[in-house]
Amino acid sequence: MERRRRRDLLVAGVALAALPARAAGRKVKQEEEVSPGEDLMREHGVLNRVLLVYDETVRRLENGEDGRLDVLAAAAGLIRRFIEGYHEKLEETQLFPRFEKAGKLTDLVAVLRQQHAAGRALTGDILQLGVPATAGNSAARARLLDALRKFIRMYRPHEAREDTVLFPAFHELVGEKEYERLGEQFEEKEHELLGEKGFEKAVAEVGELEEALGVFDLAKFTPR
Repeated sequence: MERRRRRDLLVAGVALAALPARAAGRKVKQEEEVSPGEDLMREHGVLNRVLLVYDETVRRLENGEDGRLDVLAAAAGLIRRFIEGYHEKLEETQLFPRFEKAGKLTDLVAVLRQQHAAGRALTGDILQLGVPATAGNSAARARLLDALRKFIRMYRPHEAREDTVLFPAFHELVGEKEYERLGEQFEEKEHELLGEKGFEKAVAEVGELEEALGVFDLAKFTPR
């Protein structure tokens, strides 16, 4: 009886010792999984950092400083590739149609669609004008500043409304199972269009652009 008791205690001890490892494995798996809403919001973080690059370009041009239009062109290229070519396409193919079919938030979705189209037109202008010749041409510089200001003014409320209204409602609209399935689908689409680590590459790229303009150091934005 005593021998069996010791054996049972030993088995229990082994099982308990294995629990942290199994729990850690589950934790790692959970950390690796990104929900559709979180995925889209992280991509908005990249957009916001490009808007910071746009802000700094506007400030420089307004003050007669070197606008670093080469950096601006690279930033607009990132917007075209990562935001318009990937992020917005996901919204237009996976989110907007579901709301339209369900008859929910249709007015908001209509405005968001219009703003995507307007944003692409503005990006086209920024890419066209983000060239060295613009620096010495007052008319072209004024057009570039106008396009940058319009883009910044539109996209800050645009992304804020999606983060606080559209994305939470999307989770509720599709339900938990479909939401999880879409998370996997979003990841596959990212790899297909942007390659492995597409988000991480975009973050690294925007960080380099911030460095080039001297706006990478977060501490610089702390009020003194």
